[in-house]
Amino acid sequence: MTFVTLEDVWKVYLDGTVAVDSLDLTVEEGELMVLVGPSGCGKSSILRMIAGLEEISAGSLYIGGERVNEISPDKRNIAMVFQNYALYPHMTVAENMGFSLRLQHVARAIRDRIVGETANVLSLSELLRRQPAQLSGGQRQRVAMGRAMVRDPRVFLLDEPLSNLDAKLRTQMRTEVRELQQRLGSTMIYVTHDQVEAMTMADRIAVLRRGVLQQVGTPRELYWEPANLFVADFIGSPAMNLLQGRLQVDGDRVHMVYGEGKTFELLTGPPRSDAQGKEVILGVRPEHFTFAEDGSGQGIPVKVRFSEVLGSETLVHVDVPAPTVVTEGLREIAQDIDDTVLSQLETAKESRFVIKLSGDRPIGAGEDRHIVPNRDSRLYFFDPESPVTPAWSPNRNGG
Repeated sequence: MTFVTLEDVWKVYLDGTVAVDSLDLTVEEGELMVLVGPSGCGKSSILRMIAGLEEISAGSLYIGGERVNEISPDKRNIAMVFQNYALYPHMTVAENMGFSLRLQHVARAIRDRIVGETANVLSLSELLRRQPAQLSGGQRQRVAMGRAMVRDPRVFLLDEPLSNLDAKLRTQMRTEVRELQQRLGSTMIYVTHDQVEAMTMADRIAVLRRGVLQQVGTPRELYWEPANLFVADFIGSPAMNLLQGRLQVDGDRVHMVYGEGKTFELLTGPPRSDAQGKEVILGVRPEHFTFAEDGSGQGIPVKVRFSEVLGSETLVHVDVPAPTVVTEGLREIAQDIDDTVLSQLETAKESRFVIKLSGDRPIGAGEDRHIVPNRDSRLYFFDPESPVTPAWSPNRNGG
């Protein structure tokens, strides 16, 4: 059953900034929905509008079938967990967890029972007398979750709750949050900028770009069937390899011309009627490339830079003789570092690909090799003029 619905929701700030643009989104009861996207995409604004901390500029918000636009935050029965935990430093764990019940004038005995039961679920029973300063980051996060749980809210809202934790603890906590959500059967809306976090936790993911919803789907759907270049580039670690060029059709064979007139065969089969001469960005996941046999000369010529041996897999970084495809995500990263970095990317004559190989298979640095899509590869084609144009394939009859 649909539990949270946003219909044509807008958020426009006084300075004219459009944070959320005509959003239509539904969250099912008992679902963990993750909102993901780069900084400034509107995901936190959406969360705050659901909580009632931000006014909705236009559109309607429904919770449990009830329109709540004009209902105050304290009447919505929603619990929000923040990235900074927002615990009271002078209170014990038990006092922090039971504070909202105390404000509701719940009897002390009942309050203690609810806090005790919740602490047991979160493995906090031994810590109830401690204060926040005496806790680790993961323990503080569980206390913040417990404070939300004691209220028995209709919806949990989590705003980047794990961003302050180190990498190992973040991995552990995302598993704990997911298991807790499944055990409680609660409806959660979870905001993060970390797509790995989104992929490992979500029932469904909503990908946002500049306030506009790009795609909603399961992690599998977003990975294997990205709606456009933005989603394809954002979802996946390592990121999808991108190569810009022009399609050349010769009978049933399709080639790609890239870089300074270099060509390689993409696939065979009945091409789209409009594939000839079409400018495209080709996308290939790291695990869908492999190294061609030595001396075959087939595929894309590359120079190996280095290998990362991770045990069960090896990531091989190679340079490709073609300009870098500067996506929005890459542009933002470069600008955060230095404007000269962006300029270097835009004028570079080589791009960096990552090839994922199974097992311990390092390739020697400095080697000149060729890479080709493997037999099980999925090739994605995007319009270089627009990151939000749907992906297509020249192998799909009629487009």
